[in-house]
Amino acid sequence: MTDVVLLDGGMGQELLHRSAQKPHPMWSAKVMLDEPEIVEAVHRDFIDAGARIITLNNYTATPERLKREGRPDLFEPLQHKAIEIARRARDQSKLGHKNKVRIAGCLPPLYASYKPELAPSFEECLKRYQVIADIQAPSVDLFICETMSSIKEGKAAAIAGIKTGRPTWLGFTLEDSLNVCLRSKEPLIDAINEVMDIGVEAILLNCSLPEAISAAMETLSSRFNTVGVYANGFASIDALQPGGTVENLIVRNDLGPENYADFALSWVKSGAKIVGGCCEVGPSHIAQLEKQLIAKGYSLQSHL
Repeated sequence: MTDVVLLDGGMGQELLHRSAQKPHPMWSAKVMLDEPEIVEAVHRDFIDAGARIITLNNYTATPERLKREGRPDLFEPLQHKAIEIARRARDQSKLGHKNKVRIAGCLPPLYASYKPELAPSFEECLKRYQVIADIQAPSVDLFICETMSSIKEGKAAAIAGIKTGRPTWLGFTLEDSLNVCLRSKEPLIDAINEVMDIGVEAILLNCSLPEAISAAMETLSSRFNTVGVYANGFASIDALQPGGTVENLIVRNDLGPENYADFALSWVKSGAKIVGGCCEVGPSHIAQLEKQLIAKGYSLQSHL
């Protein structure tokens, strides 16, 4: 029997569907302040759906993004709020206790998703990621570096996580073509070679087209032992600009729970030991994925 770690799905889009507020550049952070009960409910729904790891809702709460919105003072309060809500959701869920659900800290792009050109130098990235990692480390079980668009940014985030002593998983995002390159146009194989010896526990592909992930699976699983994947449900991310909102992004209508589970099972067969979902992958997707994995004889775990 093969062990698989099942992650949660996309928090930001799920909050968008549940909140009465209009989209905002600080979307998930704003909802966390104004409607924390919705964030807690989403965490809990992912746990109830079968997720063995939930990730802090702090993707938009970097000092750089908050400064852009004129609220740098919110950095520490938002970090602590995200931790508080995730812990409460896990502790109040019977399934969370039974499955020993773990909480992952989030090291996201500093300025904006899919914009590698905005990242500063490697040394500056490392310095800034260390600030985020250090404040989360005492309260999380591991770190996931999410949606890294370039080798420079991904390596810096991963080293910051590793320096805290927490297990660190590094997730790269791929361009929408099937060229198996990061958003920076750097080949995925170069990215893997650059980070494979720095101490990351797993290398992931996330927030990418499912088809792009499928095209990259051979490269990923042949170069690193412990790999994982979680795709998004967008048709394209071209309309998203720094400081903008997701309201102009087109959502695919062919990635319901069953279709998404089909993709995820194919990734597991190709070597993925960690699967979950990103933007537009909700609790119903995770529930279907759990059902299919168990039916295929996989053992679901919270640890590798």
